[in-house]
Amino acid sequence: MSDNIVYVTDATYEQEVIKSDKPVLVDFWAPWCGPCRMVAPAVEELADEYAGKFKVTKVNTDENPRIPNSLGIRGIPTMIFYVDGEEAERIVGVRPKAELKRKIDAILATVEV
Repeated sequence: MSDNIVYVTDATYEQEVIKSDKPVLVDFWAPWCGPCRMVAPAVEELADEYAGKFKVTKVNTDENPRIPNSLGIRGIPTMIFYVDGEEAERIVGVRPKAELKRKIDAILATVEV
């Protein structure tokens, strides 16, 4: 487990994600989800690689259903990238680390960190 991942709940979502001073990747997942477990190592590596520049968070959808429901998330894993509290990109399903890295790099190229 990466020390650079912030585990977010329905109660902390606004503070940790919407009000973040850095761009944020939110990984919506559940413990029983095989594809979620497949992508987890890549998400953890990205959290370490981009520490201090890009916040990486995870939301357990079983324990925190309010936020995923309000965002219309129907399948997991779903990853949403936020910039200044606004959704910038959404990815549903397993994607290779290289694709996630490209998305993060593209977002970082558009913001001042």
